[in-house]
Amino acid sequence: MAFDLPNVFNMAAIGAGLAVGLAGIGTGMSQGPIGAATVGAVAEDRSFFGLGIVFVALPETIVIFGLVFAILLMFM
Repeated sequence: MAFDLPNVFNMAAIGAGLAVGLAGIGTGMSQGPIGAATVGAVAEDRSFFGLGIVFVALPETIVIFGLVFAILLMFM
């Protein structure tokens, strides 16, 4: 079965959308409990603020990886 060129580009666009979308959903699902735990820890002891910011920002890297993968998929 031979693939024509527009079909390959369409599949790449669908793959790029899935990469960003699913990475965003996964990050959103993980940031909720992390944010709640960070707020609770900071409410008890203010010295956890910096560590809490790091833990809240850590899942965002997954979305950045998804975006980089989508850009590579679309332009390579």
